[in-house]
Amino acid sequence: MASSLCWGMRIAFCPLDMSKKKKESEPSASFSSLVLMLATGALQQMGVVENPLTKKKEKDLPMAKLTIDTLQILKDKTRGNLESDEEKMMEQLLHELKLNYVKVSGE
Repeated sequence: MASSLCWGMRIAFCPLDMSKKKKESEPSASFSSLVLMLATGALQQMGVVENPLTKKKEKDLPMAKLTIDTLQILKDKTRGNLESDEEKMMEQLLHELKLNYVKVSGE
């Protein structure tokens, strides 16, 4: 499966790709949207993407680490209960988040 950019990260599956989904007036709750919400928070906390409220890139590395650790716990606790695309998304997101964390914590 070819990878594509999803919120600045190269992953094979992006549940936000609206070209593959019909547009709805309200987003629906899903495992993927929960994971992406947490991942986006981690990216904001690392200062990789700007905070939509302040329009500034802000770093809070201890909180970013906590968010990444929370995603790892979620991945571990849901092992064996995920669809294959959800599991792949979790692995790729965690890999990208951890790489970004190492990069920004060394700056």
